[in-house]
Amino acid sequence: MAHRFVVEADGGSRGNPGPAGYGAVVLDAATGEVVAEAAEFIGTATNNVAEYKGLIAGLEAARALDPDAEITVRMDSKLVVEQMSGRWKIKHPDMRPLAARARLAFPVDRVVYEWIPRERNKHADRLANEAMDAGKRGLPWEPSGRPRPGVSASDAAAPVEPAPVGPAPVEPLGEPKAAPLGWAAPADLGAPTTFVLLRHGETALTPQKRFSGSGGSDPELSPAGRRQAEAVAAALAARGTIQAVVSSPLRRCRETAGAVAARLGLDVHVEEGLREAHFGAWEGLTFAEVRDRHPADLDAWLASTKAAPTGDGESFAAVARRVALARDRLLTRYAGRTVLLVSHVTPIKSLVRLALGAPPESLFKMELSAASLSAVAYYADGNTSLRLLNDTSHLR
Repeated sequence: MAHRFVVEADGGSRGNPGPAGYGAVVLDAATGEVVAEAAEFIGTATNNVAEYKGLIAGLEAARALDPDAEITVRMDSKLVVEQMSGRWKIKHPDMRPLAARARLAFPVDRVVYEWIPRERNKHADRLANEAMDAGKRGLPWEPSGRPRPGVSASDAAAPVEPAPVGPAPVEPLGEPKAAPLGWAAPADLGAPTTFVLLRHGETALTPQKRFSGSGGSDPELSPAGRRQAEAVAAALAARGTIQAVVSSPLRRCRETAGAVAARLGLDVHVEEGLREAHFGAWEGLTFAEVRDRHPADLDAWLASTKAAPTGDGESFAAVARRVALARDRLLTRYAGRTVLLVSHVTPIKSLVRLALGAPPESLFKMELSAASLSAVAYYADGNTSLRLLNDTSHLR
């Protein structure tokens, strides 16, 4: 049975335009439990841009939890609610690509929009202000760790109700629908943001096909892995397109990223959201060893991306949620640039799956070799294009 979530989102700008940020919280509609939060400082922007980005972040966080969920969006922005409900035209050119991206973030037939007064949107408002405060200090937003409300992000125990119906208060219908993906998409969207996705080089565990995630020994590159890192560094230097290098915090990725960055004369920036899944009690084991020791848990894991490995491991659904949030942070930070992301099998497959809009089980149908390259382009209207997958030509 699909979940029912409430997404409460907000955005703000101190200057309009000025330093801006957004906040979003996802609630279980039945219990009021907070199941996800997102916030980000987005640089200089208007209130409306920040509000739309908060909406997108909330929808993407909900999709990562359950892509089949039913969603009620609550916002105190009348503009966003009415535009996304189709009752007001979207006249401003800055809003149209954001609205298109919001429509792509979650199937529109499973999302209902509801306006709420500002005093009932306190949680999302607080997150947006936390993000702006962090941005002012030059820091990324991090959860504050404060107790969360038990029913709604605004401390108001209001039930989920459908959006009100009735005549539009200002503008009539008539805004064209967003162009579909593919040939009908508008051509003049500016330079896309391109993520070149590099899986780290081999470690001693890689040829043995052992589970090696965030909870294991954090192995270094093997001699073969170091050779692979140098080979991919040479190939990327020859192409000359990489403008920034971002790495998972795990050692094997930082070593691989360091080899490339040194060749390109760039720094390595660490993004926590790109780390590998935590495989719990399976860390360091082969698939056969897990099958022998934890057969029921392995069967459940293979059957559902929501199942976690034995011993408080991390499900693929949980990985997808944090990877989607990391993706959005990086898209904001590196808009219009080509960025190398050095990561692991699960995060890279998750980025590819989300770009394609493919079902969760597609994770089990992709091959990613050590030191392989993939690439995804992200356009301003929300469209994505998979440019490359599992290229290892530089290793031959």
